[in-house]
Amino acid sequence: MTMTPQELEDQKETLELINSELAARLARQSESGAKVDTKAIFLVGFAATGAQFLASRSFELFTGTAAFAAYAVAVGFGISVFNLAEYEDIKPRDVLDTYARSEKGATLGALAGTRVGMFEKNARLHQRKTKRWTVALAAVAAGIVLSTVSLVLHIGGHDRHTEPGEPTPTSSSATPSAQPY
Repeated sequence: MTMTPQELEDQKETLELINSELAARLARQSESGAKVDTKAIFLVGFAATGAQFLASRSFELFTGTAAFAAYAVAVGFGISVFNLAEYEDIKPRDVLDTYARSEKGATLGALAGTRVGMFEKNARLHQRKTKRWTVALAAVAAGIVLSTVSLVLHIGGHDRHTEPGEPTPTSSSATPSAQPY
């Protein structure tokens, strides 16, 4: 939408309102992206901790390996969330150099257009971040389930747990000795 210089001047108040709303929306978008980054960091830490815990235990090979793979996917996708490109923002020097001598209406119109373009680009980045975070979350959940199954399957072969200092159970074919009454 192109406006004449006079139309831009006549619409200053409307353009100020639009610009303030766009600036606030860009700030909310950036804050939302930061929250996704924080959640991704948490998932990466949880996946790393889960993998370390499983590695320190005896586990069933197939499900344990699958759990490690799930944790690796979670770490990879989690890191990719906060390794994406930075959000677009207005470059103060460029704005000053370009619009310092412009009419207020023209400057407001140009700023609104710039902010809309930034918002659209940032929205694509945010959507990619959110999808990657969702994959990382699903992978952590799968890793937890697989780790648990792996540990339970491995422990299932060991029917009796003995505490330190207790005698180890003897073979099941041994018969108890008769005790006199």
